[in-house]
Order: sequence, then structure tokens, then C-alpha cells
Amino acid sequence: MNLTLRIWRQKGPDDPGRMVTYPVTDISPDMSFLELLDVLNEQLTLEGKDPVSFDHDCREGICGACGMVINGVAHGPERATTACQLHMRHFSDGDTIDIEPWRARAFPVVKDLVVNRGNLDKIVAAGGYISAPTGSAPEAHSQLVRKADADAAFESAACIGCGACVAACPNGSATLFLAAKVTHLSLLPQGQPERLTRVVGMVDAHDEAGFGGCTNIGECSAVCPKEIPLSTIGRLNRDYLRATRERNGTPGT
Repeated sequence: MNLTLRIWRQKGPDDPGRMVTYPVTDISPDMSFLELLDVLNEQLTLEGKDPVSFDHDCREGICGACGMVINGVAHGPERATTACQLHMRHFSDGDTIDIEPWRARAFPVVKDLVVNRGNLDKIVAAGGYISAPTGSAPEAHSQLVRKADADAAFESAACIGCGACVAACPNGSATLFLAAKVTHLSLLPQGQPERLTRVVGMVDAHDEAGFGGCTNIGECSAVCPKEIPLSTIGRLNRDYLRATRERNGTPGT
């Protein structure tokens, strides 16, 4: 396959960026998208040019590092697929492919396709954990969990924190990420003692980090590589409403 890549190049956070065109040839359809970028970078290095910076780690669709917008879609055209698991057979010989970084106020560009996603860590640090006494592990059956709750908790816990939801949202909101991190704990017995303080703290951290508000457009769920459903945001909203009602002296249900 012969392709034309139009890639966002930006030397640093304070430098102006631009799209730069690169031709690449003899690309195998079995390559992953990141292997395509590896081939381009090897070509640029041999030419004495600066290679394209992009995030990657596991290359197995687990870590969430490989965030980029491909032809206007976060992680590319295939649903439930990270960029590292996207293969070139989903493109055609002669295609022109646009590759850009996540674009959101809360994700400043570091260089080229690399953005600083540290604001997601701030949300988790504000309450995405449980306080538990140390000691031996409890008996697995000592706390019963309804199957429906367990399934929903696992569904939310599948979030890998890639930030695609933020990149796809017209408001630059991380509400789907926030909802996943809040609800997977709120559905389990271990998460109950801090349930209400958790949701308030994490929502406050989300807003303070500069993420936008959710207007239920649904683009976040459409591009999520782990298919976190939009209904997760409903659970977040119910917990937040309950927390604010109780904080104001009106018991919630």
C-alpha cells in the first residue's frame, strides 16, 4: 500500500503547529497504525529529520496511551479499537490519512501528537480509590454482590483512561471517564463509605481541571474503545444529586 499522511507537527506547547504531508510506500495491510508511524519515523531519521512524537506503551489496547485523532475520529474508523490495534487493512491503497493529537483545553499539546493528560490523573486522585484496612484478603463470599451490580462495575472498570471521550466531545468534557471511575466503585460494597464524598470531590476536580460540561451528545461513548455506555453518566448524575442533597440537609434516596 502507498499512502499519504498529513500529520500535525508542533515543536512545543507554545509553538504554532501545522499539518505536514509525508508519503509512505510499501505498507503492509497487516501492520498496525503505530507500526505505520514507526516506518515513517525510520524514514525521517534516515533523512536526518525530526521523527514524529506520539504516545505508546503496551500496543495491546490495554494502557490507553496511543491517543490520536485519525481522519477526524478518535482512535480511527473502527469501533471499540485503540489506535495501536487499528490495522492498515481498514484503509485503501492511495488513501490520504489525517493524523492529529487530542484537541481539548485540558489536554495541552506537548509535542506533535503527544498531549499532557495529567488532568485525568487529578480526577482519580480526588477520589478514585477506597480506604481499606490492611491485612489478609477477606473471604471472597463474605460480601455478596448482585450480579447486575457486579457486571455494571466491571463494565465501568474497563475504562483505560485514554481520553478519547474528551477528544470527541464538542465541549471537551471528561464526563464519561469521570462517570466510569465513580460508578465502578459506587456499585460495590467496598465503595460505599466514601460514595458521596467521592463523587463531589471528583466532579469538582473535573471542573477545576478545565474540562467542559456534558450535554449528552453521545460522541464520547461512540468512540470509547472499551464501549463504556452513556448510561454510566446517568449513574454519576444520580450519585452527585444525592450527595448535594444530603450536603444541603435534604436526605436523598
